[in-house]
Amino acid sequence: MFNAPRPAQRYGSTSNGFGGSFVAENPLSASVYDGLDPWSAAPTPSPPPISSLPSTFSSVIADASIPAIYHKAFSAADTSNSGETSVNALSRVLATSSLPAATVDRIVNLVSSRPRVSKLEFYIALALVALAQSGRDISIEQVAAAASQNNLPEPSLNLESLQPSTSAFTTPYPNYRQNSGPPLRSPAPAYASEDPWSASRFGGAGEYNDTRTIVNGAPSTVSGSGLPKDWWKKQEAVNIAIQGQQGFILNRYTVYEISTDRGAAVHRRYSEFVFLWDCLVRRYPFRLLPALPPKRVQPDEAFLEQRRKGLIRFLNFVINHPVIKEDGLLAVFLTEPSLETWRKHSSVSLDEESVSKRIDHVEEMTIPSDLEEKLTSVRSKISPLIEQWQRICILAERIIKRREAAAVRIPSSLRRTYLPAHFAFSLFPSPLSSAASTHTSDSDTSAFYEQADIARLTNVLKVVAEVNETCWRGDDCELCDGVRQGVGQVATHMQRQSDMLEQQTRTLLYRTLESLKSQRDLYMAMRDLFIRHDRLSVDNVERLKKRVDTNSLKMEGIKAAQKDGWQEEADRIIGIIEKDQATIASLLSRRVFIRASMWHELRVVLHNRENALITQAVQAFARDEQSFTDSVLANWISLGNAVEGMPFE
Repeated sequence: MFNAPRPAQRYGSTSNGFGGSFVAENPLSASVYDGLDPWSAAPTPSPPPISSLPSTFSSVIADASIPAIYHKAFSAADTSNSGETSVNALSRVLATSSLPAATVDRIVNLVSSRPRVSKLEFYIALALVALAQSGRDISIEQVAAAASQNNLPEPSLNLESLQPSTSAFTTPYPNYRQNSGPPLRSPAPAYASEDPWSASRFGGAGEYNDTRTIVNGAPSTVSGSGLPKDWWKKQEAVNIAIQGQQGFILNRYTVYEISTDRGAAVHRRYSEFVFLWDCLVRRYPFRLLPALPPKRVQPDEAFLEQRRKGLIRFLNFVINHPVIKEDGLLAVFLTEPSLETWRKHSSVSLDEESVSKRIDHVEEMTIPSDLEEKLTSVRSKISPLIEQWQRICILAERIIKRREAAAVRIPSSLRRTYLPAHFAFSLFPSPLSSAASTHTSDSDTSAFYEQADIARLTNVLKVVAEVNETCWRGDDCELCDGVRQGVGQVATHMQRQSDMLEQQTRTLLYRTLESLKSQRDLYMAMRDLFIRHDRLSVDNVERLKKRVDTNSLKMEGIKAAQKDGWQEEADRIIGIIEKDQATIASLLSRRVFIRASMWHELRVVLHNRENALITQAVQAFARDEQSFTDSVLANWISLGNAVEGMPFE
């Protein structure tokens, strides 16, 4: 099960009302991480080369007349008259159509999988916009059919609302910091801050034995976090490091070191994570629990690293869950030196949470009567959210790997040409230069791009300075010394730039990307919760009630007949009835507990966590990027000041 590779899926679907496309590739397929399925048995593939997309649209529009709005829109996007524009510019133009963002995104992906968009692709995108605005099927085939009749549809665009692009190439660096307006804040809540739904109230031991019909409260208008003040500022953190392999050849396993604030670090193997997860999901079937990254036979380093990060996200989730964080087995897992030894001398209860916890009448009344409608609403959004957050993670990985390439090496698969308005290459690469890059050039075989390595360039510059340490004149030469010192300054600042790029890559990879994946994992956990709820919430109360009614009638008949030994038979039936009634009461109590748990997970855990995670990720990303930009700017200003006095003669 764990080792079965996932089937490849064709990008796009007709289930959403979108037609097929001549562009069969997933526009995200160029990511060096896309081919890495961390849960398959296949070895980690090498980064796939980024090949330029063949011109598959040459016959779509053919000789059809181009409406004036097409030319006007392209001129607004292609301000440099280069004959092509960026995906960003295309998206900005399409956004003036007032179409939903999902439709705009689908159109962009239909017409191009490259960073740059040709004029032909741009025109096809405008035709797709017109089709969407008229409520027709969005597909390349529809555009081709309209073009064959020389009747390309005209989109409705508000081009006057387009704002000038804030290109980093035209913004002088003294004005690099822009005032973006007041910070985003949520509106003041109109509800009371008291939480009628504290997790500690689940600890009641009273029994619920009322077989009456459950009456719920009014539709919910009460919100509130349900969490203590500053909950999200006091989160526990887990770190996991790989300690290496142990065991024999056929029974080798990876050992992980878990570090928390709860005590000394402990060592665990993957099977012990599985044991913990299995116990938690049995004890808390109606709580949000993320899935574990599964096992693979003969894993490679890339897979182990993916799994390590997945295990960190899993533990960080459960130790910060308002209810599960207090679980005794979880505490043992994080603190007991040898879990194997502990298991030999201890028994673990797998009883469902509802067995030992009850919901009193007051708490029951806080469950909204429209809970099912709320859950249905959330259920309808889960799959689209998972899909979009998965795409966000893939795109983030692509960005990170490209930045990493700038800091280490630009492989042939990432060679780029630049706009005619700029230099063919830059001696001092910066993150800004990659922003202006266009599509891959297959014809570019320049050795510079093969050797475009900041660290190597730094070493070469140091060698140049060392070789020229002594002038051929044999005496002190101020000209040579001044130039040599200038080259040395370049090498020093290039090294700083390389260090900053590397640090930024690590920050994006281990903090920003993991935050994005945590958001994705949260929605996947909610999806799994719905699956468990559908499977495990079913009970046999109605069948038991019918059996109680049948036995009651039977007992009345026995009493009326009063045959020999009727008293013993009546007592036996009474015992069966009482047992069934007790079971019914227990199951009704479980129903209430399940509803209370789902309401708690929806209102307290999902609602708070999904928003808090995004807020934390966005704020941290903004701080990190600003810090990096400030450092880069300061580095190059420092270099400019250092070489200002280099001699000419």
